[in-house]
Amino acid sequence: MVKEGLSMLCKTGNGLAHAYVKLDLKDKDLTDISLLCSYIHLRYVDISENHLTDLAPLNNLTHLLWLKADGNQLRSAQLNELPYLQIASFAYNQITDTEGISHPRLASLDLKGNRIQVVTGLDPEKLKSLHTLELRGNQLYTTMGINLPKLKKLFLAQNMLKKVEGLESLSDLTTLHLRDNHIETLSGFTKEMQSLQYLNLRGNSITSLRELAKLRELPKLRALVLLENPCTDETDYRQEALVQMPHLERLDKEFYEEEERAEADEIRQRMKEEQEQEPQPEHDLEPDQPST
Repeated sequence: MVKEGLSMLCKTGNGLAHAYVKLDLKDKDLTDISLLCSYIHLRYVDISENHLTDLAPLNNLTHLLWLKADGNQLRSAQLNELPYLQIASFAYNQITDTEGISHPRLASLDLKGNRIQVVTGLDPEKLKSLHTLELRGNQLYTTMGINLPKLKKLFLAQNMLKKVEGLESLSDLTTLHLRDNHIETLSGFTKEMQSLQYLNLRGNSITSLRELAKLRELPKLRALVLLENPCTDETDYRQEALVQMPHLERLDKEFYEEEERAEADEIRQRMKEEQEQEPQPEHDLEPDQPST
């Protein structure tokens, strides 16, 4: 079976020999891959759609660049540090935690469709290259533990989240998917998330348009999806969003027209003037004297 799955003949690291570097063992009813220990030159391995519970034999594959282990019976994605691994997918397993993932060149990590409740063990010092993290369809109840400053895309749809917290360090994040959770408040978005351009909150539990004011902290937000939230039933929903976020270009699937922008500018200016005309609260002229 291994012989049939091998392909892509390349020179080995020292240039003095040749070896097959690609192995496709997808959907072969495998329960054991201990034989792979000796295939140390493999760079691309697909062992998805099998019945595997243990990936320990892959620890010897120190030249591995690409790994797909979706649709097995894995309870952990833990491996020894693989110095060249760049793309790893462990989707649709039975994984319960994110411990033991510390590959310095790992750029994309896919853990969707598992049983993870909280993210732990993802060390930013060991995952300096990670830019895409896929965690949709797990059982996450918090966004704490995702302290990865180089992250650009984060997928957290279809979890059990009620709010966003602990993402302040994600200054490079451009895309955040939070669709189909239970989010009720938009607290937790801060000005430190200075690169965020696309935010998908479809299918959550945001009831008040007042929550949108909390997204003003995001200077580069250009596209926002709020479909299937109770607040979208309110009158002037599209207008209110643009009043709160002047730089927004697209709400749900529709771009804003120039007329909508002009109207929002007028409302914003009127609100500013009304605020300036409000009487200031009077203060005592004399400060309180300390009691003796």
